[in-house]
Amino acid sequence: MFEIVNREEMAQGSVILNEIKAPLIAKKARPGQFVILRAHEKGERIPLTMADTDPEKGTITIIYQVVGKTTALFKTLQVGDSYLDIIGPLGKPTHLEKYDGDVVCVGGGTGVAVLHPITRGLKQKGNNVIAIIGARTKDLLILEDKMKAASHELHVCTDDGSYGHHGFVTDVLKENLENKNVKLVVAIGPVPMMKFVCAMTKEYGVKTLVSLNPIMVDGTGMCGCCRVSVGGETKFACVDGPEFDGHKVDFEELMKRLRSYLEQEKESYEKFKASLNA
Repeated sequence: MFEIVNREEMAQGSVILNEIKAPLIAKKARPGQFVILRAHEKGERIPLTMADTDPEKGTITIIYQVVGKTTALFKTLQVGDSYLDIIGPLGKPTHLEKYDGDVVCVGGGTGVAVLHPITRGLKQKGNNVIAIIGARTKDLLILEDKMKAASHELHVCTDDGSYGHHGFVTDVLKENLENKNVKLVVAIGPVPMMKFVCAMTKEYGVKTLVSLNPIMVDGTGMCGCCRVSVGGETKFACVDGPEFDGHKVDFEELMKRLRSYLEQEKESYEKFKASLNA
């Protein structure tokens, strides 16, 4: 059992932070890696990338958005409650090194949670780190203070102009690509956002890493559900990733696969909500 020791509701209650007691995972985990969680023995196993770890306290932090039955179930768990099981750390950690130039970290939505430890790690390696985070509106922004501390320069964007730059993260990214000596871009967020970031950086010839979130079941490379096409080859996000060269990812295929079970997911979510109100 993995106890929740801290819980926060963020972004109008649609995004939840859980700090969970998991000392062995906290000791081994590195930026970019993920865990697979299950609330109870009949629950669905879902992957979530760790937003933070504290080896001294023996805790890991996950941040998720409530979008379906399982995340809605997770939201019902309070401080003192426990997840039945958590497996990890899984996936390859982010390769962190010192670059001869600027590093830009771009995050959208809950992707900012995944981006945070990577941004911090790149700064610790001595890089000049520029962070760009975005959301549809100010109330949906998360981890602004943590991203400010993890970088040297932070830009905030909102689609509706309610806070920071009025527009998309790609607007600010383009300015930096044109005016700075950018050697690496890390982009994590909604698939369309990552797709457009990669299309832009490819024009400038700047190396770009993305973290992919395909449908996943076992997390060990056995089931093949998380397969993605990268550079014309089939890769498994759970063991080959979750990070890949963004210029080689087939984003159209990824988006198509992510839509495979939308009807079933919607039906399951509606039944769960009805059971809570019964």
